[in-house]
This record gives sequence, structure tokens and C-alpha cells, in this order.
Amino acid sequence: MCRLFISDYLPKIKQLLFKILQNYKKVESHILSLILACFTLQLVNAVFFLTLNIYMAKQGYADYEIANFVSYRFLAVVLFAIPFGLFIKGKPLRPIFFGVATFLPFISLGIIYAVEHRIDWLLQILLVLWGVCFSGIFITTLPFILRNANPNTHTEAISLNAASWSMGVIVVGLGVYLLSNLAPQIFGDKQILQFFSCLGFFGIYFIYQIGPNENVEAKTVSNKSDFYSYDWLLILRAALPVLMIAIGAGLTIPFMNLFFYNVFKMDADTFSLLGSVTCVLVAFGALMVPKIKERFGYEAITTTQTLAVLMLILLGSTDFLSHYSWAVYIAIFCYIMRQPLMNLANPMTSEMTMYYVGKKNQEIISAINSSIWSGSWFFSSQIFRWLRSYDLAYGYIFYLTGAMYMLGVILYFLLIKDYRRKERAGLIDVVNVRG
Repeated sequence: MCRLFISDYLPKIKQLLFKILQNYKKVESHILSLILACFTLQLVNAVFFLTLNIYMAKQGYADYEIANFVSYRFLAVVLFAIPFGLFIKGKPLRPIFFGVATFLPFISLGIIYAVEHRIDWLLQILLVLWGVCFSGIFITTLPFILRNANPNTHTEAISLNAASWSMGVIVVGLGVYLLSNLAPQIFGDKQILQFFSCLGFFGIYFIYQIGPNENVEAKTVSNKSDFYSYDWLLILRAALPVLMIAIGAGLTIPFMNLFFYNVFKMDADTFSLLGSVTCVLVAFGALMVPKIKERFGYEAITTTQTLAVLMLILLGSTDFLSHYSWAVYIAIFCYIMRQPLMNLANPMTSEMTMYYVGKKNQEIISAINSSIWSGSWFFSSQIFRWLRSYDLAYGYIFYLTGAMYMLGVILYFLLIKDYRRKERAGLIDVVNVRG
């Protein structure tokens, strides 16, 4: 049977992968340099996502304390993102990339030091600065792609950028597992965090490779009085689904490693390997987005999101079945499937939202989306802290997340319908959206 599979299906899989990768050859070199820079910074993000909470737990922090500190990563962004989105309108973005790539690794190393020595006030400040740095890169990347990439490569460039997070988790997850098991006397949790934080400095080189010839569009909203020139009703419609998804995600995603650590006693190295395997599917799904969009259109968004919600609900149910030996395998399966299904929609929602709001609203919607994610995750982290302080089961928190997700899916369904209506009326200008 194995020989039959290899002879019949492996050539077809290779042909499919070749066709997928061929689409990405047309992405411009300066865009690829930006994505590589984002990838190096995502290595820092990934190692914090996979191991920091567990490292803090081993240093004596309780779940509710960790949740409180995690919320500081998102606190400043609530106030920072929208003014920053207004600021970057009509300005070059490359200097911002340089600043983030330079300071983020230093801040990350400071966070590790503060956790080790239990300097809580320093940890709070550094986590705020860490969140500001990442919001700076997230807010500016999509507008830079739309300004400087050919419209025919928008989908591929956005999908490739979305895959950078998954690729970062794959590399970090495998790295954490191998370093922890091959050289445990050298690479403990702290040393692993420090190692991958230092890799973030390579982002400076890739930012330099972008080159100085950046396309800076004319500033159409020129002063504070023109604040009202933005299409706020349009922006609100595009932002509401993101808000619902973000509130739900903030209750679970930052604390998924704590769920596996506390419920199934899964340590950082094993969870990192699980995250790496999961993100192989996430990255593959992100690279498949152009083909999926070509065949099914934006309507595929709600289908994949609904399946992801079902996986999350089943994952939460394993909390109540953890005394059975097989429950951990169901939890692993649901975790592996939920993430690629939910992330598959992200490049399409980002692209559709940018086209939906139009050229003059792109920077502000990018900033608002970043503010929504950070603000929602701040408040959701505080809610998680409060719920866990009363020892509420993870399963119930996951169910609450599923309910918020479903509201977001319904709102995306309505947004897609309105997008199609505007498209038929000739109100969507894809070709000229980049300015």
C-alpha cells in the first residue's frame, strides 16, 4: 500500500507543490527582503509564544499573574496603534522597520532578565515596549506591500507574509525541542529564549536589502481637521468581525501552552515540537491561499473559520476528559487542525478588508486592526486572569472563545456579501488600491 501511495500520489503532490511555489517567483525581491526581515523578528515572537509562559511558571508565577503580565504586551498598543496609523500616512516606512529590528532583540533580552530576577516593574515596562515594537512592524508591513508590490502579486505577497509567522514557529519549535534534548546542560529555557532573541538582530540586514527606493504615496489626509475625511462607517464594518475574533482569541491563544502544561503536564520542549508540527500545516495552508481564493473566492473564509471553531470546542472538551489517557491525543489532534483552519482565512481577510475600505483608508484600518488585536488581547488577558483566579476550568474558557469566534464568522459572512455587492457596483478598485 505504501509503494502504491508513493507511485500514484507522490508525483501528484510534488506537481501541486511545484505549481504553488511557481506563483511566488513573481514576488519582487524588495518585498521578499521585507518578508525575510519579518521572519527573523517572528523567531523572537515564536520563542516567546511557545516557551515564555512556561518559563515564568517555573520561576514561580501563577497562571493569573502570567496573564496579567502578558496583558501588558498589548496595553500600550491600544493607545499607540491608531495615532501611529495616522502618522505613517504619506511617510516612508523603511526607517520604522530599522528601528524595530534594532530595539526588539534588546527588549526581549531585558524581559528574560526581569523574569529571572523577578523584577516585576521592569518586566511590565519592557513588555509594553515589546508590544509597541511588534505593533510597529505589523501595522506597517501590509501598507508597505500594497504601496510597493505590483497589484498582480498582492495575494502572493500577503500570503507569504502571513506564512512568516508559521515558518518562525516551525524553526523555533524544532530548535527548542532539539536544543533541549541534545544539549540540556547548555540550553535551558532561559538560554533558549536568549538564543532566539539574538537571532532577531539579523532583521537589520534584511531591512537594509530592501533598498532606499521606497514608493511613498501622497498624503491624502493632510491635517487633523481632515480626520473626518476617512470613511468611518466603512472602516467600522470592516473592523467588527476582527473585533469579535480578537476578543475570543485573546482568551485562549496566548495561554495555550499553559493549558497543555497544567492539564496534560506537557513541558516547553514537547509543546514547542507540537507548535512546530502545527505550523507546518499553517505555512502550507498560507501558501495555498492564492489557489483557494482562485477556486472558491473569499467565501472560503467562513467555511474554514467554522471548522476551526468546531475543533476549538472539541479541544476545550478534553479538559473534562483529561483523566483518560486518550484525551491528550484528541487535544493534540484538535490543536493541530484548529490553527491552520483559522489561519488559512487570515491572508484573504486582510486582502479583502484593504480592498473593501479603499486606498485612502488602508493605513488607518491597518492601525485599527492592530489596535483591536492588542486591545482585545489586553482585556481578554485580564478576563482570563480573573477567571483563572477563581479556578474556572480551561474548557469553559474555550467554549466562551468559540462563541465569540462564531459571532465573528457571521459578521465576516455579512461583510463578504457587502463586498460582492460593492464589487458588482464597480466600487472596488483592486488595480489602483496601492496608490
